[in-house]
Amino acid sequence: MSAVTGAWHWLTTKSHWTGSDGVVHRLVEHLYFSGVSLGIALVIALPMAVTLGHFGKGGGLAVNVSNIGRAVPTFAVLTLLLVAIGSGSDWPVIISLVLFAVPPLITNAYVGMREADRDVVEAARGMGMTGSQLLFRIELPLAFPLIWTGIRSAAVQVVATATLAAMAGFGGLGRIITAGFNRQITAQVVAGAALVAVLALLVEGVFLALQRLLDPMRRRNRPGAKPLSGVLNP
Repeated sequence: MSAVTGAWHWLTTKSHWTGSDGVVHRLVEHLYFSGVSLGIALVIALPMAVTLGHFGKGGGLAVNVSNIGRAVPTFAVLTLLLVAIGSGSDWPVIISLVLFAVPPLITNAYVGMREADRDVVEAARGMGMTGSQLLFRIELPLAFPLIWTGIRSAAVQVVATATLAAMAGFGGLGRIITAGFNRQITAQVVAGAALVAVLALLVEGVFLALQRLLDPMRRRNRPGAKPLSGVLNP
């Protein structure tokens, strides 16, 4: 039996989907780690990056620091946090994933804000818009595509990287893979890897659909929508 056939047989066996070690339970754990970590990273990174991008100060340092953070191995951070905090809570996994998610969020949000069409921004400023009006009505809509790309990238990376939590004894879909290795069941290893890959692709698709739905500039370009010039001349 090939690995692919064996993995399909493993995935289509009902007993592998139920119980504390089943796919459903591990999927819920995986989504919990990913969702909480991404949410915390968004709260930390976006306000800071958007503010720095709006004022154009200190962003270069923030981006450089976040880029350095990309080079730090997530599993190494997880191991250190596990030693420092212990395995009695989920915080070692959550903190390590937050640190992994913050760099693309900061970089994309800051660059998106700074690359907003300066002619439009200056025209809005010349029209007498306040700082908050300029931020929420002009800069953020223009920067949205790049900001959302950072969010989408962070979400997919976190979902994929959360698999490492299993190597430190935590839950998630990675536990299916590590259990397969421990039992020398290749089909289970392949099945677990396939589940993580499919979940990452689904997350990518969901965030792409949300981008089309939420993009304020796309809505303005629809027939009958108020153009950007209408924002500058309400």
